[in-house]
Amino acid sequence: MTDRSPIVAINPGTFDPVTLGHVDVIRRAAATFDRVVVGVVREPTHKQTMFTVEERVAFLEDALAAIENVVVDVFSELVVDFARKHGARTMVKGLRVIADFEWEFQMNRLNHLLAPEIETMYVMSSPEFAFVSSSGVKEIASFGGNVGGLVTPAVAERFRELYPDGRPGAPLSPQE
Repeated sequence: MTDRSPIVAINPGTFDPVTLGHVDVIRRAAATFDRVVVGVVREPTHKQTMFTVEERVAFLEDALAAIENVVVDVFSELVVDFARKHGARTMVKGLRVIADFEWEFQMNRLNHLLAPEIETMYVMSSPEFAFVSSSGVKEIASFGGNVGGLVTPAVAERFRELYPDGRPGAPLSPQE
């Protein structure tokens, strides 16, 4: 057996909140790499979070507790600097639909310009989670819908606390 450094990957995101799709991607990354650091963006600039960074971290730590080679950390620097800080040469990202690809392609090119030594690996969503998004889950929960099959029990419970009766009306389509 040779002595080698552990192969570390990061899985960055806002995780607002963590879904079972996120957990699936992280679990699969953990089976591939020696160590996976799940990076929670402290204050994302492209969207407003519903949950505090502390809540998002707690949800992740609860969801990933049984996976020994996964740790959760918070970051507020460039994702490539976060990867370097943890000695990661790979960033693992999940892909669900074509729209994910368009965004991830742009981010991949920018990150490559900043850190050509850090490779991005894409994990296709498992079919049962291909339609699950944090924003969709938040909308369902806000109207009192059951999100139990989409998120962890801790997240589902928090939604029940936030929206015990749901809000009246129907969700609006993007065209409205």
